[in-house]
Amino acid sequence: MSRIASIQNALRQTADGGVDALLLTDPISIRYAAGFHIDDGAAVIASDGAWLVTDSRYIEAAQAAVSDMTVLCVSREKPLDTILAELLSGYGAVGAEQNRMSRADWLKYESKLARSLRPADDILATLRASKDAAEIALCTAAQRIAERALDDVLGLLRPGMTEKEAAAELVYRMYKYGGEKNSFDPIVVTGPKTSMPHGVPGDEVIRDGDFITMDFGTMVGGYCSDMTRTVAIGHVTDEMRRVYDTVLEAQLAGIAAARPGVTGRAIDAAARDVIERAGWGAYFGHSFGHSLGLEIHEAPNAAYSNDRPMPEGAFISAEPGIYLPGRFGVRIEDTMWLRGGGAEVITRAPKELIVL
Repeated sequence: MSRIASIQNALRQTADGGVDALLLTDPISIRYAAGFHIDDGAAVIASDGAWLVTDSRYIEAAQAAVSDMTVLCVSREKPLDTILAELLSGYGAVGAEQNRMSRADWLKYESKLARSLRPADDILATLRASKDAAEIALCTAAQRIAERALDDVLGLLRPGMTEKEAAAELVYRMYKYGGEKNSFDPIVVTGPKTSMPHGVPGDEVIRDGDFITMDFGTMVGGYCSDMTRTVAIGHVTDEMRRVYDTVLEAQLAGIAAARPGVTGRAIDAAARDVIERAGWGAYFGHSFGHSLGLEIHEAPNAAYSNDRPMPEGAFISAEPGIYLPGRFGVRIEDTMWLRGGGAEVITRAPKELIVL
């Protein structure tokens, strides 16, 4: 089933008290529906048609790339608001994504369209929570690029290199090997800064006996990769090795518990229990994992706060960590696709402790 057909089918299922047409204005939502990125414009999807409205900057490329929507171009004579009003005039209830539109924009569209909009965030959110094979192929391609970059950088890390230099090497190689852009600003921290889960690369210098945590990803076809590896320079203490081994054991426990139908809370708990039994429960503050796809953080999450069953096709990270403030921290992150009776791990990079 095509993406547009899936959305139309979801519209039909919400017809009673739901919406007859869906207005999309967020660039990510538009890309999900149309398979094409525009910074400005809108999409309208109804049970009997679908339209992408853009401007002269994108019209030629959109007409060539988009096959299952009618592509329209705004003009001075027919600005966006006029086209949308015409497209939506024949439909009853019109839904829009309240959580992806500012209050001011929501009121603006209601005024321009002379009608009330209904919150309809769940339509795309539910569909996006389950990734299909084509989406996973793009995430996997991005992951392979990131892993290739990591292989290169592991050969470059040395005492005296700064965090910024290591981060720059990762970013350069991800672009070199075909990445479109970073999934997020890379986290590359060393020494005591590894206790900061979202530490920012700075001028701190890598030293013998340090851990280095690298959390990074790239994008292919608009889809993200995400991985974290913690490696050591020169040597590690017994405590550092115990922490590392505990994090790895926790990650493997979470992955083993992950499958469609299991709650995000249960997946998180499987990993958290390992860390708590080892005595470091107070030092694992974030959740086990998050979904990713067109955005680096999507729903649903493998978190204590999520007591809903994970859907078939969920694509989530597996990233427990232990962070000892002011001393060091360890995080290991893979991504996995939930399908069938378990979890298919996409990440191939080795995760046993590497001492360079």
